[in-house]
Amino acid sequence: MTIDRAVLGFAGGMTLLSALLVLLFGTWWLLLTAFVGANMIQASFTGFCPAAMVFKAMGARPGCAFQ
Repeated sequence: MTIDRAVLGFAGGMTLLSALLVLLFGTWWLLLTAFVGANMIQASFTGFCPAAMVFKAMGARPGCAFQ
């Protein structure tokens, strides 16, 4: 798995998790959704993504976006 796919999978999983938490515990969990979205936007402009650095340290192969 490449870093790009791992980051996309992680972001999608966190978004679905936050939606589930909103249903179960309340609307404050929408802040997690907003954080994930904001992080994806800033990563698209800057190329800096903490999750990509973690996946790289775990040995994931570089992709096109995060090298």
